[in-house]
Amino acid sequence: MRRKVIAGNWKMNNDLQQSVTLIEELKNSLAEKALNCDVIICPPFTSLYEAKKLIEGSLIKLGAQNMFYEDEGAFTGEVSAPMLKSVGCEYVILGHSERRTIFGEKDEMINKKVKKALAHNLKPILCVGETLEEREKDVTEKVVKRQIEKGLNDVTPDEILNVIIAYEPVWAIGTGKTATPQQAQEVHAFIRKLLASMYSKDFAAMIPIQYGGSVKPDNAKELLSQKDIDGALVGGACLKADSFIGIIEAA
Repeated sequence: MRRKVIAGNWKMNNDLQQSVTLIEELKNSLAEKALNCDVIICPPFTSLYEAKKLIEGSLIKLGAQNMFYEDEGAFTGEVSAPMLKSVGCEYVILGHSERRTIFGEKDEMINKKVKKALAHNLKPILCVGETLEEREKDVTEKVVKRQIEKGLNDVTPDEILNVIIAYEPVWAIGTGKTATPQQAQEVHAFIRKLLASMYSKDFAAMIPIQYGGSVKPDNAKELLSQKDIDGALVGGACLKADSFIGIIEAA
């Protein structure tokens, strides 16, 4: 049985002191709870080192929001997988729609990042999803299929077990709009079937597929109760301890 994964993507929010405050609140709130899911926080790079120290001994795990596909070199402003490992990261978000749309990242680049993360024992959270225009043109499955096949190119069966897929319809990110549980489940089921064709049914059954896109405490339970939805990649609602805890409890 797949264990649910709730990850908080802080995006470009929270300076160091704000990060410390939020982590302390989360730690205190979760200390007395029996968790039915894995909990990951993905603060900005500037807070990762301190975050790792603060979550030591807790059930919270650490992820980063992005990384480059080379280990080192003349890549001003970039951060490498070894750097993330050195500050204690276990996970890294790759291919988020904001990276694709704002920064022009293509499937081929994201694939390089996925393979580099896996080579350094970082677990990628590979984000896929369609825009509103693509959904209205009824090409959701075509878009998601391309993003997954290209994003996972040359990823071996052994490696895929360390990958999390996050389905995030772009039209639902930060808009307040959410895919209905039925819409989300349909795409998640499609993704699992696609993974079965790429690897095997058994492998596909073990890979967590998160949903992301305006997940909140009041819609989390219904979304997370769907057969193929194995957690959530949370944006705005993870920036306040009480709302993030509400989503964790819904799992």
